[in-house]
Amino acid sequence: MVPSPSSEFDRLKEIMAALRDPDSGCPWDIEQDFASIAPYTIEEAYEVADAIDRGDFSDLRDELGDLLLQVVFHSQMAAEAGLFTVDDVAQAINNKMVRRHPHVFRAPDGRDADGQTEAWEAIKAQERADKAATGQTASALDGVARALPALMRAEKLQKRAARTGFDWKEPKQILDKLAEESDEVAQAIEGGVVAEIEDEIGDLLFVAANLARRFRLDPEIALRKANAKFERRFRAMESLAASRGQAFDSLTPEEQDRLWKAVKAKE
Repeated sequence: MVPSPSSEFDRLKEIMAALRDPDSGCPWDIEQDFASIAPYTIEEAYEVADAIDRGDFSDLRDELGDLLLQVVFHSQMAAEAGLFTVDDVAQAINNKMVRRHPHVFRAPDGRDADGQTEAWEAIKAQERADKAATGQTASALDGVARALPALMRAEKLQKRAARTGFDWKEPKQILDKLAEESDEVAQAIEGGVVAEIEDEIGDLLFVAANLARRFRLDPEIALRKANAKFERRFRAMESLAASRGQAFDSLTPEEQDRLWKAVKAKE
């Protein structure tokens, strides 16, 4: 008999509780806290994305399991502290999904995906306003996690700001700003102050993320693809050099550049 998903989830909760048992649990698991586990949670999320990118669905199953363990781990620590349980976590997301999908769970209205995206953002904006009504400071930028990858967070911050009307109207304005920021990087390099160079490079990347957003492109995905392209071409250069009996790192910059152009021309 194949166990039901709910029974397997209950077993996972029991395993996690046993690992955290102060008398008979695992010493490593017992000494962990929210802060020490957080990096593993982020890492597991990236490994899920990597399995999807590779199209390895067997690996995806395993990585989703690792990510689920992170949810149960945090929830177990919270339960021990009297904060909440994993069932509270499930209840919270259940309630949120029903609340944010009234067209499904209340009155179907035939909206398309774009219409749902607009409605989703409106509902989230109302949730932020409701928090403000309880005395919490409200901002259009509330809820954009600081731990997100920088490019992803830049895009999300820009999206939130754009909903208030704070945005460039035309792509050319962004391109002009990109050129301006590039010039400021060059000026900072001439000045030789590392902190200023860092600041200007950050501005340049922020504007580049805005340009990607303008065309509904995810800058994080765009950079991931650029990374993959660079890695593919660099490995091809190393292989080409090796086929000629050359050590890549012994070549002059000019010779390496010729290899790069040769590899690029073959694509």
